[in-house]
Order: sequence, then C-alpha cells, then structure tokens
Amino acid sequence: MSTQQIRQENPLPTHDFDLAAIGHGLVFAHSLPELAQVIEAGGASATAVIQAPPGTGKTTLVPPLVANAVAARTGAPARIVVTQPRRVAARSAARRLSFLDGSSMGARVGFTVRGERTAGDHTLVEFVTPGILLRRLLADPGLENVDAVIIDEVHERGLETDLLLGMLREVHELRGDLTLVAMSATLDAPRFAQLLGDATGSREAPLVDCPSALHELAVRWAPQAAPRLTDRGVSRTFLTHVAAVAAEAHAKALETDPGIDALVFLPGAWEVADVAAQLRTRAEGTEVLELHGQVPANEQDRAVSGRQPGGKPRIIVSTSLAESSLTVPGVRLVIDSGLAREPRRDAARGMSGLVTVSASRASCIQRAGRAARLGPGTVVRCFEEKSFAAAPAHPRAEITVADLASAALILACWGAPGGEGLALPEAPPASSLQAATTVLEHLGAIEHTGHATALGRRLASIPADPRLGRALLDGAPLAGAATAARIVALLAGDYRAQGADLGALLASLRSGKHPGSGAWKREAARLERIAKQAAGKTDRSADPFPGDPLGLITALAFPGQVARRVEGAAGTTYLLASGTRAGLPASSPVAHHAWIAVAEVARAAGRDAAGTGALVRAAAPLDEATALLAAAHLETQDTATVFANRKLTARDVHRLGAIELTSTPVAPTRAQGRTAVLDALRANGLGMLRFSVSATALRNRLAMVHRELGDPWPSMDDAALLEAAETWLAPELEALAGGKPAGSLHLADALRRMLPWPEASHLDELVPERLAVPSGSKIRIDYPGVDDSGAPPVVAVKLQECFGLATSPALVRGRVPVLFHLLSPAGRPLAVTDDLASFWSGPYTQVRAENRGRYPKHPWPEDPWTAPATRHVKKRMGQP
Repeated sequence: MSTQQIRQENPLPTHDFDLAAIGHGLVFAHSLPELAQVIEAGGASATAVIQAPPGTGKTTLVPPLVANAVAARTGAPARIVVTQPRRVAARSAARRLSFLDGSSMGARVGFTVRGERTAGDHTLVEFVTPGILLRRLLADPGLENVDAVIIDEVHERGLETDLLLGMLREVHELRGDLTLVAMSATLDAPRFAQLLGDATGSREAPLVDCPSALHELAVRWAPQAAPRLTDRGVSRTFLTHVAAVAAEAHAKALETDPGIDALVFLPGAWEVADVAAQLRTRAEGTEVLELHGQVPANEQDRAVSGRQPGGKPRIIVSTSLAESSLTVPGVRLVIDSGLAREPRRDAARGMSGLVTVSASRASCIQRAGRAARLGPGTVVRCFEEKSFAAAPAHPRAEITVADLASAALILACWGAPGGEGLALPEAPPASSLQAATTVLEHLGAIEHTGHATALGRRLASIPADPRLGRALLDGAPLAGAATAARIVALLAGDYRAQGADLGALLASLRSGKHPGSGAWKREAARLERIAKQAAGKTDRSADPFPGDPLGLITALAFPGQVARRVEGAAGTTYLLASGTRAGLPASSPVAHHAWIAVAEVARAAGRDAAGTGALVRAAAPLDEATALLAAAHLETQDTATVFANRKLTARDVHRLGAIELTSTPVAPTRAQGRTAVLDALRANGLGMLRFSVSATALRNRLAMVHRELGDPWPSMDDAALLEAAETWLAPELEALAGGKPAGSLHLADALRRMLPWPEASHLDELVPERLAVPSGSKIRIDYPGVDDSGAPPVVAVKLQECFGLATSPALVRGRVPVLFHLLSPAGRPLAVTDDLASFWSGPYTQVRAENRGRYPKHPWPEDPWTAPATRHVKKRMGQP
C-alpha cells in the first residue's frame, strides 16, 4: 500500500508528525482513528489504555499521534514523555521514530537514559526510563512543561512503572490538563483502565484494542535430561545444551532461508556471556551479539538495529530485555531457556536479591512471539512441555517480591509514605514495606512520621539504591570520590564474584579483563561526578582512609551485613549484624578473615552454606574498627540480665547489632533483676510460679466472675496475668530476683492485688469458697479451671446432708447453677444433678433401694423432703 493510499484511508490530521508515513506497514495504524477520537473526546485531561501485542507498532505511532492531538488543541508544540522499562528500548524507540519522521536525533524526537541524554528544549517526543521520570516528578511534582505522559509496557509490572502509575494519576487529577496513556502488550489492560479512571471509580479510562500481528509459529521442544537449575544457579551443562540447540537450529533454518536471524533468551548477563562464547566457536560464519544491561550502548543498538545489507547471519543472545519492549529485525527463530531472573526478598532472613526461576507462561509466549512478527517463525524451547504447563501464568509483580527501600524512599519524598492515598496497581506487602522503612530509618532518610528528611531527598536524587547512595556520599570524604564511585559501581552491577571475593572481582574490572569492565567504568565515572557534585569540591579527602576502602564502602552500603566469623561453628560460618548466620565458601580467599563486609547473601542449601541456610556470594575483608565506623548506628552497650535456674546473672555487653563484641560480669540492680525475672516469666509461662492450692482456687473463682460479669473484674488467663505481671506481682518479682524459691511465694495475696474496689467486697457473695447445706456443713466448692470455661462449679457432698434441699443454688447472682455430686456414706458417687427437686421426686427412689441394705446404719427415708438432713448415722440421731 502506498503512502498516498494510507493517507486517503486514514484521514487524520498530521500537524507536526506525518502519521500516514510513519505508520506505513504497521498494524496499529488501523487503530489510530479510534485512539484519536478518544484523545479528542477526553480533552486536556484525556486518559486511555492501549492493548496491543508486541510488534504492532504502538510504541512508534502512539506518541506522535498524542503530540499532534495536543498541538491541535493548544495551538502550540506539545511536549510528550514516553517511558520505556529499559535503556536500550528507550534509545531504540527514539531512533526508530526519528528515522521514520525524517528528523535528526535529539531534535523533534529524543531520549534520556541514565548517563546519556539526546533531547533538547524543543524536543516534542522524549523517550525515558521510568527511573528518570520518577526523579523528574520529585523535582517538579506538577510536570509543568509536559503535556502528556505515555507509560509503555505496563504489563511487565516493574516496580518503578507501578509507582509512576500511582503518582501520575494523582498529578492528572490535580492538574486537569495532563493527557495520560498506558500501553500494555497483554490482555490485562482492563485493570489499568480501571486504575486510570476517575477518582470515584465509576468511570474507567477508554480502552483501545489492536489485533495481533503474529504470523504462523511452530513450537519445538528440546529438553535435556539433567535439571536446568542446581543449588549454585544455572547448570553449566544446561548452558552447553542451549548453545548446541541454538547453533543446530539456526544452521538448519539458514539452509532454507539465509535471511533468518536467531534470538536466544537466557536469565542473566553471565549466562548470556557464557552461551555467546560457546556459539562463537560452534556457529562458524555467524555473528554472535550479546544484549543485556551491561553491554555498551553502541553494541546494544547494533544488536537491535537489524542485519546490515550483505552482513553475516546473526544470533542475538539476550536476557529478558528483548522479551516485549524491543523489536529485533530479522529474527524468525527463538531459542528459549525458559528461565528468568526476578527479584526476591527473604522476609525471614531480611535478604534480597535476584534469583533464577522458571519463566512464566506469559513470558514464554512473549518470547516466542518474537519469531513470528515478520513472517512464519519457530521457537525452540529447551525444556519439557510439562514444565511450561506447570509454570506460573504471569510473572509476579515486582512490588510484591522485591526489596522496597528505593520505592519507599520515593513514596516518602512524594508525601505518600507506604503508598498511602495513591492508586497503585497493587499495594506493597506490609512486611516488605516495614523492612524497607527500617532500612531508611537507619540511614536517616526518613523521619518517624515516614516523610523524607533532607538526606533522604538527596539520596532519592541519586539514581541508585539508597544504601548505595549513602555509601557514595559518606564514603567519598573518607576514601575519595573516585574510589568510592568505583566500589559503588561494583556493588550496583550484576557481577558474579568467584569465591565470593569482591576484591578479585574489582581487580578484574579495573584491568579490563572482565567482560563487564566497560559498563563498570562508565558507571563509576557517572557516580564520581555525582559524588563530587554532592560534595561541592574535587576528589580530595581530609585524611586518607587507613584501611581497605573496599570493605569500608561495602559496609557503609550494607551495615546490617557486617559479619564476624563464629568460632567453633561448623564450616566457615559468619554472624551478620542483622542476626542472620551465613556460610562463606570454604575455598573463598576471604574465608580466613575474622571480619567481612557482605554485599550479597542468598538462601542456599548444601555444604557451602555451612548448614546455615544462607550463602555469602560476595564479600570483602574488614576489620573491627572499620565495622564500627560503618555501622555506628548499630553499636550498643547495655547490661544483659538473665534469670535462669533460679539464678540471676548480669553482664555488661558491647554489641554491633547481633554481634557480641565484649561481655563483662557486673552486679545487677534491683530494677534489672525485676525486669529479668519478668522476661523469664513471659518466656517460660506462669508454670514457673507454682500456684498453691489456695492461690489456684482464688484464681478459678476470679476467672468465673470475669467470665460472667466482665469488667472491672480482671481476666485470669495466662496472657492477661503475664501482661499485668509488673503490677500484681511486683514484690514477688523482686523476691525471685533475690533468690527466693518460687514455691514459697504467696500468690493468693498477689492475686488479691488485682481485685477491683469497691466490687471486691462482694467476692464471697458472688463466688463463695464454701456452700452451706441443710446438715449445717459448709462444703468446699470446686470451681472450674481458667481454661475450662464451659464447666460448672461442683459441690461433692453426702446425699443425707441434702435432705430437704429443694432448690439447687446458683452463684454469681443466680447466673451459674451448682452441680451436685451426691455421695454415698463411703464417699462414692451416687448421682450427679443440678436439679435437686427433680432428683428427689424421681431417681432418689432407685438410689434408696440400691443402697439402704448396703449402708443400713445411715438414714434412707422414704420422704427426703421432710427428713432431717444429717452427716451422722441413725444411732447418733436417736433412731433405731
């Protein structure tokens, strides 16, 4: 179809951008009229959600259409910001649109990513990463110079993208003249339409759909017998298998079509490098390119720009970076490992990091779709079909699994601590948010109200994790800006430290021998500029740091992961200041150091973890003085008093977090002793007090009154007594602390301290200790135990002592009937009843017949109503 025909069939106003020419051959061009109507109908505050599969051209066409619509409405050039989740995608999208527009890069179309900006004041469409836009929002909450924001790839549920959705929705409501568009490549777009609707939730944002652009796709399965993952990560055997499958599949594809390129998906940068190295020896005559975040920008652009005329066939080995936000021209064959790297946080151990997991079915489908965008394609999955069926349907939203320190700081700076009041796609988990808040409090980045401090705002302006930002700012004056920047760049990168040795990794990066050296040097230079700008001076420290700066900066970044070796423990075990125990590989060059600064620790099983369940993956040597300097806020010195085995001991303990530095015996004070006994009581329970019979009886009586009447009568269960122990048990606590045996305490007196006044004067009336029966005897009442709330009070009494008692008594103001256990003269049970009138009128006759011959000396009158009650035999009563 010619450009003229396109313009005739799609008569849209083009204004600055020629949409007909730009959209030539793109599937989404057919959806432009619908989107234009939505934007026009919404006016200055239009919202829209676009659902279009990868490869349809939405990233290329939507920004210029929105720019034209805004310009037509305002009569002035528009300023459109488009987010892309990855730097390479932002650069690629900008270059593609600039090329189709026929303008030079940085003029009408530009991009800004970390460390690189090609855009100016007159740029109409600017592609940025979510992190860039987040920091712009913190600096300019109203985005005053922006007319529209387009958030692409919202389906990936990246943490920064989720934050942007909530924050921009708030800006949209406050401004009233900001156009807001979200774009999704999957079928979950309706949830975002609801999110971007009006504040009341009564109206959703309009949804613009676009059909798939995929051609026929053949799916092949090529699993290997061995598992893909081991305790150490991705199996090297599996990586060899992937390389072999990729080389063979591409060679066969080239036999029928020499124009086919291949795209191989692997979970991380080091796996990409490993497989790419193997392919360079296996696939002769083929150009093998790597695509991941550590590859230099020019090499990334080369990988996504397509094969040059006359160029060699290509195999691009990539992380999930190429999954949905990039189109790689020429790819008709995909090799999928079925693995992905995702953030995870171990709440139990307070550890976070990237872990390798099975990719979700949605991710695998997205990857496969890369092969069928330009024509019929093939995907070869290097795993079993049943593994695909068992995989999760979608990747987990990053906000639910990731460390939230950076996100919590951004929200605090925004004025919405914890996301309060923001319409986020998903609320952050409470446990992860609390852990992040604790980290920020230790850094001094937030106040007790949750809002950001001046330091917190400075850290938020640094494009790095706040812990790394703190290490950069605090470490530069000590070790020099250049040194601090190099080490922070090392900690921020996705590098693997062999033997957990950060020192060797740093040396490899500095020498240029490491494949990621280029990216590391660029990041270090960028961080050095930030450090110098923050200090307002050149790289100069007052006094050179006397120790190892690598350990210092690492400890400044992760003070809770300063660790000391545990003497006598199995293997090479270290105790972290956070309280976690972790094993260091025995072969590690760092293993002989008493102190280490841990940069990465992950859950692990097996011998390397020394039985701790956690494995140190990256660490640097440290000394105690440096540990105390870097983690000063964790240093404490207090008296630890312990009551155990009826003995009170106290020690003056100097700690760095959970690490005990020194411990000196001291004499405890009375208050410390009382507190120690109370702590032991709460830890071991009330059983250590040894309630006497009288104390137990009083407790049971009080429990019944509380059950029936409630306040102000106190509860007698264990939890209530322990909670109030400092009040009712104070003298006894001191007695125990002084060495008095628990069995000698008068706990009945202690319990009476809990009685409410003046109500206590009615205690014996409500729940008497004894019950008077017609014989004149006062029989003890057995009250049910504290935990036996359904049982009645019991009076066990000889049957003859109850003659004439027609009405069964009830306690607690008639609320609780007494249960009578009527006994024989020998004390054996004859009957159980709480209705004496019914007993005398009925069952008594049978009881009398069965027992009068057995106990002839005792009275068994035919009429128990009128017979005198007695505890004596007939002879004592003057009867024959």
